[in-house]
Amino acid sequence: RGGEPGQVTLDDIRAITGTSKGQLFHYFPGGKDELLLAVAVYEAGRVLGDQQPHLGALTSWAAWLRWRDALVTRYRAQGAHCPLGSLLAQAGGTPGAYEVVRTLLAQWRTHVVAGIEAMQAAGEVRAELDAPRTASAFIAGIQGGVQVLRSTGSVEDLEAVLDTLIDYLRGPGSPGATC
Repeated sequence: RGGEPGQVTLDDIRAITGTSKGQLFHYFPGGKDELLLAVAVYEAGRVLGDQQPHLGALTSWAAWLRWRDALVTRYRAQGAHCPLGSLLAQAGGTPGAYEVVRTLLAQWRTHVVAGIEAMQAAGEVRAELDAPRTASAFIAGIQGGVQVLRSTGSVEDLEAVLDTLIDYLRGPGSPGATC
């Protein structure tokens, strides 16, 4: 119903799954909010899972470009529909919703930091580059690109931020860099 997960009611869920209200409250005694939070945790895992194996292997420029392409492909296919964003909006500003986002972003950032540090160890990225800060810029840029996509239906801004940040990693004068 509605196309956005957060618009689903417990009656909708019961009808789709063939479960009783008692069964739902047995597994989710907190009701709809607890159920939506469980689905949000699942969706958050998919955000990172959909980027594998690329996200966990950012050890070459080809790997960074594969990750970039996987992200763009995922979000292009998803379009303006963002299940995780919808669920978190429905769950509101609860501590649980905030924790789902904090955990997702911390895990995502850890992967990107590891990739930057691997490239630094290989001499492909300048040693003085602040890996955690640059990883944060990647995550914020991706999230901004996704928000623009949700508003416009275009992945152009997401592509631009990823290309610009990868070029930044390469550094001025590197082959393929445009900065």
